[in-house]
Amino acid sequence: MDNEANDLMMVEMLEWWGIPTLFRAPHVKSPEGVDIALIGVPHSSGNNTTLRDQHHGPRAVRDISANARRYHDAFGFMAWDAVNVADLGDVPLPEYADNEKSIERISTYYDRVFRAGARTVSIGGDHGITGGIVQGIAGDENSPLGEKVALLHFDAHTDAYDSLDHWLGAKKSAANWAAYLVHQGNVDASKSVQIGMRGNPRSPGWLDRSYELGYDVVTMKRYQEEGAANIIDMIQNRIGDTPLYITFDLDCLDATVAPGVSNIEAGTVGFTVDQVTEILRAMRGKNVVGGDVVCLMPTRDLPSKVTAMVAAAIMHEIVALIADRKVNHQD
Repeated sequence: MDNEANDLMMVEMLEWWGIPTLFRAPHVKSPEGVDIALIGVPHSSGNNTTLRDQHHGPRAVRDISANARRYHDAFGFMAWDAVNVADLGDVPLPEYADNEKSIERISTYYDRVFRAGARTVSIGGDHGITGGIVQGIAGDENSPLGEKVALLHFDAHTDAYDSLDHWLGAKKSAANWAAYLVHQGNVDASKSVQIGMRGNPRSPGWLDRSYELGYDVVTMKRYQEEGAANIIDMIQNRIGDTPLYITFDLDCLDATVAPGVSNIEAGTVGFTVDQVTEILRAMRGKNVVGGDVVCLMPTRDLPSKVTAMVAAAIMHEIVALIADRKVNHQD
């Protein structure tokens, strides 16, 4: 290695050096020829119950991910060397304060990216972005994927609250996306799992709607009672060969692990990073078509930016799953 390459390697280890992109991936404007597109979705108007700072999430992860570890030790490869990974920047949201217009912008954007042949790993943004992304890529034969997807939904909350017409003004909101995607035919709930739900609910029967929609639900209590191996086996069998979209709300993690989230659940113990990593890595070989990490609240994070670091680590796991499938299964 020559001196110039040595110098570059040294400074790229510094999070404060250079132009920030997600994991230092090259920034490109077109998805053509990209295998995995890293995308920021700075959207906060779908969750009006908390401070609306989730739109700062993509910028925070771009800063911290410059020094994120990119070699996946368990899979034994570096996705950035194995496939073409690029940062497409942020979804343009000129009507940022208008939730409905922003959701449609997100859908249109991801439709274009998937039709170009890329798979996506995104950083939000509130959890409403998942509705925009999935309705843009999955559904009937006219959708980019040409079929419904299964969801692996990590969260402390079900986000299936569709008994109201809107959530403080937002119709396709962070509170109901898991319901309307089933109603619209974008998600096959019979193949999907919601996992990590915990805490005292606002009313009894808070899981009933998820079961009515067809989801299986793994609360933290159930996870602890049945054990990781049994839960993982159930998830693998339920998803089968269905195209899989992974959505990861950081509030499924314990508050000591991820304090900078928008709907923190501090009253009961949540997942550790090792626990969610074990579940994610068990999806190896599945047809993971995309994923997102949501509800990062950088303005509530610790000075060490630990929640942003965790968000980057989860993104890395999803990137590795998609890259591994492409390399080893020739997708």
